[in-house]
Amino acid sequence: MSIPDAQIFPHATGAAGPTVDQHQTPQDLIFHAGWFCPFVQRVWIALEERGIPYEYKEVNPYKKEPRFLELNPKGLVPAFEYRGQALYESLIMCEFLEDAFPSHRPALLPADPVLRGRVRIWADFVNKTISTSFTRTLMAQDPAAQAASLQELYTGIRTFVAEVKGPYFLGDEFSLADVAIAPWIVRDYILQEHRGYDRAAVGVDWTEYADRIVARESITKTTSEKDKMEGIWGRYLRDEAMSEGTKAIRAGRPF
Repeated sequence: MSIPDAQIFPHATGAAGPTVDQHQTPQDLIFHAGWFCPFVQRVWIALEERGIPYEYKEVNPYKKEPRFLELNPKGLVPAFEYRGQALYESLIMCEFLEDAFPSHRPALLPADPVLRGRVRIWADFVNKTISTSFTRTLMAQDPAAQAASLQELYTGIRTFVAEVKGPYFLGDEFSLADVAIAPWIVRDYILQEHRGYDRAAVGVDWTEYADRIVARESITKTTSEKDKMEGIWGRYLRDEAMSEGTKAIRAGRPF
């Protein structure tokens, strides 16, 4: 999305502010992030869940600074710089943490290969279905299109929550599937305020699951104040955002 710099609040706030402050010491793992981005928060949750040492660097991805483009030619956050090498794409980054820091517990991918596969399937489902429907609902301008997109989102969420085995996706174990969906639960107030979304309309299982997710420590400590998001979400609500995701949605292709 193309947003004037003045409309982007420059740093994390609320509980996320102290989290940033605690991660300014140089480390082998540098986390290039934008505090407002749900894909960034996904990786940030994984880092905090597992207690992995990292150095946080705030990036304005809309400025496309040459140094950052060297790390990620797409110019998008999040991105890792690890011992001089770069990595990006949020779910891939989360899986990298499992491989690069195996001694840090808890793991977000289960040891059982079948369960591991299931978590990957449903994390991918969140990417392709729920996050897309969420964004499409934000962007829709016509009331009929808004209603249709909202129902599509509800269907996707019901499909996901039917697979939840307990307090979290796998039961008692918090996993990458929970991490994948958490940032959109954190941000669903936008849909509630502007598009008629209601957690209760999905069902009690979803309401309880969503409440549990937003209360988890790794999620609260990576979440900024809602009012600082207005400059970001206003562009989506007016269908003026020009992110790679919104371009893909307008073109009817996955992102």
